[in-house]
Parts: sequence; C-alpha cells; structure tokens
Amino acid sequence: MDSNNTLINLKDVTYKYPGGKTVLDRMDFKFTKGDRIGLVAPNGSGKTTLFHVIMGLLKPSSGTIKIFGKERRKEKDFAGIRHRMGLLFQDADDQLFSPTVIEDVAFGPLNLGKSKQEALDISRKTLDYLGLNGFEDRITFKLSGGEKRLVSLATILAMQPEVLLLDEPTNALDASMKSRLIGILQGLDLSYILISHEFDVLSETTHTFYSMEDGKIFRDDRVHIHTHQHSHKIGKQPHKHI
Repeated sequence: MDSNNTLINLKDVTYKYPGGKTVLDRMDFKFTKGDRIGLVAPNGSGKTTLFHVIMGLLKPSSGTIKIFGKERRKEKDFAGIRHRMGLLFQDADDQLFSPTVIEDVAFGPLNLGKSKQEALDISRKTLDYLGLNGFEDRITFKLSGGEKRLVSLATILAMQPEVLLLDEPTNALDASMKSRLIGILQGLDLSYILISHEFDVLSETTHTFYSMEDGKIFRDDRVHIHTHQHSHKIGKQPHKHI
C-alpha cells in the first residue's frame, strides 16, 4: 500500500498506566485508507487505551506515532488533527454535554470555524442522514441509550472526519437499534476501526479481524467470524457460545 494511504502508523509504542501493568508493549500497527478493521480482545487488553493513544489523549512512554504521514508527539500535534479522526466513546454520556441535540452536534463545526448558520446546516443534514430529523431541540439527557449513541455519532460525522475509531458502538443496544447502526456504518464512505465483542456486528461492518494479546496487536486469521441460527427451550436465557 502506498505510504500516502497510511493514515495511522505506530512503531514500538509502549504505554503503562501509573502503578499498573503495561497494556501496550512495543506495539506496531499500521492502518491505511479504506481499511475497516474489527478489533476484539478480552477486557483489560488495551483496546480502548490504543484508541486514546492514537488520539493523543494518553502519552506513551516510548515509540513513534505517525498520523496522516507526520509524527505526533505533543498536544498541539494532535489537536490539529482530531477533527480528522472521530472517536466514538464507549459511553455516550462521556461524549454529550450540551443541553440540546443541535447544540451538541453543532459544537464541532463551530470549533472548526464554521459560522453559526453553517454549523446549524451541517448539523441538520447530519441528523437527517442518521434518521434523527426532528431531534434538534430534544433534551440530550432524556434520550434513550440508542438515541444517545446515534447523536454521539452525529457529533463526530458533523466534523467530516476521514477516520473513525468506534469503541463498542452497539453495546447495550436492542436488536432494532443495532441493525440501524450497522446499516449506517455500512453506508459510510470512511475508514474505521471498530471495537466489539459481537461477532455478528463485526461480520457485517468490517473487512479484517484483529486481536490484542500481551500488549501487541495482530491480525487474527485463526477466528472465523460467522453467524448461525439455533433454538433453545428457554430462548431468553443469557448464554455464551465457545
């Protein structure tokens, strides 16, 4: 792949939480334009930490981070490119902070220098694209979990990013809302990395499957993502398949 198409390039990146274990250990990772990567690994393996390091929210103790072809070290290096990389937090309540939906969605465009009218126009178009027409004046904290998730995505898409980092986007969504979000992701013309434990979601939204172990990330060809149908006498009983 042409180096001009390399969007994220990590080399020997190490991160250890203060007083805790090393979660990224001399990690190498390259993400290129057009990639749609599904990332699944046990809790505590460092998936969310990886996203925060890529965004410059956490500073690694060693290694090189290149985003869009340039090395990023200091806060100012990351601040200038965060509108080009949209991070969807695992908890929508960590992402939404304005009283109304339109204020939350317009916040990003306004920070990018758009006029108030331009920001409102972009926000309305984004909400309409996500099927949230009429949500402009809704009170954010009164939305359902699924609605909050879509509004969070709207706040990111309104900034017209080139890359999405999606942390468990379908977590705790009902089947209808999950299907809706899958359809939205399938229709986006964007590169993204999607963290999920739901194999049906990964199979429908990603092209390549990665995992993490011992502070490293690797393409996992050992796992075949598939869906299947089955029945149980007690259909609502939570259960797992190994």
